Order: sequence, then C-alpha cells, then structure tokens
Amino acid sequence: MELALPESERAYLRELAARQAEIAALPVMAARKQQWFDLNDGRVGARPPVIIETWTFDRDFMPEGIFRCTSELGRGIERQLLRNIRNHELIDDDKVIPDTFDFGWSVTIDELGVRIPQRVVKDAQGYETGYEFQHPIKDLRRDFELLKPAACSVDRERTAARQAFLEDLLGDLLPIRLRTDVFGCTMLTHRVVELMGMQAYFMAMLDLPDEVHRLMAYLRDNALRVMRWAEAEGLLRVNNRNDESFGSSYNFTTRLPAPGYSGGPARLVDMWGNANSQETVGVSPRMFHEFCFPYYRDVCAPVGLVYYGCCEPAHPFWADISALPNLKKVSISRWCDQRFMGEALRGTEIVFSRKPDPNFLSVDQRLNEDAWTAHIRETLDATAGVFVEFIIRDVYTVHGNLSNARRAVEIARREIDQHHRVV
Repeated sequence: MELALPESERAYLRELAARQAEIAALPVMAARKQQWFDLNDGRVGARPPVIIETWTFDRDFMPEGIFRCTSELGRGIERQLLRNIRNHELIDDDKVIPDTFDFGWSVTIDELGVRIPQRVVKDAQGYETGYEFQHPIKDLRRDFELLKPAACSVDRERTAARQAFLEDLLGDLLPIRLRTDVFGCTMLTHRVVELMGMQAYFMAMLDLPDEVHRLMAYLRDNALRVMRWAEAEGLLRVNNRNDESFGSSYNFTTRLPAPGYSGGPARLVDMWGNANSQETVGVSPRMFHEFCFPYYRDVCAPVGLVYYGCCEPAHPFWADISALPNLKKVSISRWCDQRFMGEALRGTEIVFSRKPDPNFLSVDQRLNEDAWTAHIRETLDATAGVFVEFIIRDVYTVHGNLSNARRAVEIARREIDQHHRVV
C-alpha cells in the first residue's frame, strides 16, 4: 500500500488525532489507569473495572455512514481513531483512551505450512457471522506430514516506512508507538479444530491417542518456535500498560517487566501472554489433563503473566488451570460455576475475569435493567474478597441502540459501588 493520503484526509485525520489526545488527557483517564494498576498489582481495595468490547457489534458501533476517508490507508487510520473517540463519547466504560497511536511490525508467519480455507456466510444484514473451516487433515496418521515448522520473517524496512509516515502525519499530536504481543498461537486446540474438525479430534483422542499427542506436541513446539523467533529478532515490546492481554482485559501493571530488563526489546518473561481451550469444553477433566494440560503448561511457561480462558467454563478443569505457570487472570464465562471459582480465587491475586451474558444486550431491543442488575449482583455476591473485572464480550448487535451499552455500564458501576466487597 502506498503511504500517501489526499490532503483533505490528512487534515481530517489530524483533527481526529487531536480529539483523541484531548480525551486521553482527561483526569478520568488517569483515574482509570490507577484502577487497572490496582487490580493487576493485587492492591487492597481494587475496584472492578467494566469494559464492553465493541468490535463484535460494529454494525451498530462503527456503521459505514460515520466514515469520511475513501482511501484504504486513510480509512484504516480513521477507524482506529474513531473507535477510541466513540468509545469514550458513546460507551464511557473503563477503557483508558490511548495517548498514543499504535501500530505493529510488518511480519509474515506461515505457521503450519498448509492453508486452512474458510467459508463464511453473511447474516440477514449482510455481515459475515457464520463460518466453517475446510479441514486439510482428513486422516491424522496420513496427513500429519502436511504440517511444517513455522516460517517467519519481518520486513523492517516496511515497518520503518510506516512509522515515519505516521510520525509525519500524527506524531506531533499523538506519539507513535510500536507495539507487540508475544506472537505464536497458544490457543492450541483451536488450531486442532481448524486442522481436522471437532468430531474427528474427539474421536482421535479415543482411537489415535499417540497421534493426538504427536499433533499437540507439534503445535506446542511451533508456538514456542514463533515466540522465540520474535524474541531473538528483538520484536517484542513490553506490553504492561495500555495493552490487552486477551479480549479487552488491560495489562497495566508494575509486575512487568521482569527483573533484569534493561530497556529496549523485551524478553518473553517481560510480557503478558494468553491461552485458552474453548474446544475441549466437551471432554472430561481426565482427558484434558492427558491431552491438553502438558502442552498448555509449556506454552505458558516462557511469559511473565498469563490470561487463561475464553468462553469455556473454568471450574471443571481448575485443577490443571490453577497449575499453569504465571497465571494472573482466568476467564469466568456464563457457563462457569461462579461460586466455585470465587472460593477458588479468594486469598489469591488471580483476577476473576467475569464475562457477563451478552444476551442481555444483543437479544432484547431494550435492556432489561432489573435482570441485568441481578446478573451483575450475582457475580458480586460470589466474589467477596476476590479481585474482579467485568468484560462484556460477544455482543453481536445492540439493534442500533447504543444507549443500551452505556446504560449497562452505568448499572454495573452502581452495583459495584453498592455491593462489591473489597479484598
């Protein structure tokens, strides 16, 4: 992509950057930073933050009519700036609006050596919602040889050119920040299901256990290969401030970087990482322990702090999850036994990362305030003396009514004020 913009788009993007900088400088943003530091550093009295992740309902939050840039380059920058501005103006949750404009390395990673085609289906409003993978592995014994070690490269010249372009465009308004995660796919069972499908995977645990272990070991080694490649290439940047560990859970902490960090490129041990295994919700704890835990333990070990989980319930597998190295946050989905997990986390500094039921926002045209209140209060009742955050995810539409999202945040904050029992 050519790094050039029409003058009208440059002027407009600078207006947006100035607006983001203005919001980022508000006193409330400093207070929210401290709120996240208190939570992630395990400080007594930490107040639970409330976040609504917006990208899943962009049909409502970022509709086509709000954009003014027509060039591909301009539209991408506009989208990034507008998302932050609109989050503050329309949602006003506990997201800290960045005082930087962030971008990432230009990297190419051929992770598996084989393509996984995907077929997507649009819903009635024309948004891609349904999808299926075209699995390349039909027979695990025969087709394993299709898989290759990850091949990685970084285009430093392209990255530097993009940084210089952004510095010239916005740098006097928002500092340009090169940011990274740890690279490498640590959602190992997600890759398994992409490669062979869930039914075939579940059957293979019974029929081909040695081959499943071989596949998991390959995926573990490949994830570690990519992670260590990024570390050796000096691509890592400490992600201990306004970065996401996973799914809009923010990383502000003084616990990283690890001792011995001297500035500049980070080590894996200086980084937040994440892992989850949604796909094994249907297996027993014994099978999870045999076929998953050893490999997840290994991919979590190199990083400094770990966010674990997504939509899968944590309580059936807690014996293994709790043994993961460097565990700092655990996702508590609506299928999870909250009281069990509240008891399990009480007295620790592991954060109860609650994922409220998105149906309250995405099914009814109007928020049922009484039901939402009871839903939030249920979590607060189960988490007395526990470090908690609320991350509302997987809302795919708010039916054009963004006030529902804002009101959900207001109610959650009210309930926290009235019913949260501090650590």
